[in-house]
Amino acid sequence: MPPERLAPDDPKEWLNRAASNLAHARARGPGVYLEDLCFNAQQAAEKALKALLLHQKVRFPFVHDIGELLRLLEESGQAIPDDVREAKQLTDYAVETRYPGFFEPVTEAEYQEALMLASRCFEWAHERLQ
Repeated sequence: MPPERLAPDDPKEWLNRAASNLAHARARGPGVYLEDLCFNAQQAAEKALKALLLHQKVRFPFVHDIGELLRLLEESGQAIPDDVREAKQLTDYAVETRYPGFFEPVTEAEYQEALMLASRCFEWAHERLQ
């Protein structure tokens, strides 16, 4: 059962959505492309970072660029750990891998790295929202 819905400007609602995307990213099954799971990993990181931006009352554009979101957090005074900064590579999964033919298939190692990066972003944002 999903968590209770909160207001769309509530950082916790964005973090709930990030948790949902992360659960989807981990949900391997027959017939599921790793690219689609990596897209959900990217979405988890993106929404977690946007939750933190909302919490800090920083306006953000509706972009899928993790690097841009990290830049905005840094400009707001947030120190970004190196392992979170690495999540900017998830941006590639936001658009290119969603459609056939624009990419090489995602490998198992790339999928595992995407999961690790998204999880780290989520945990980092979650710690700051407590």
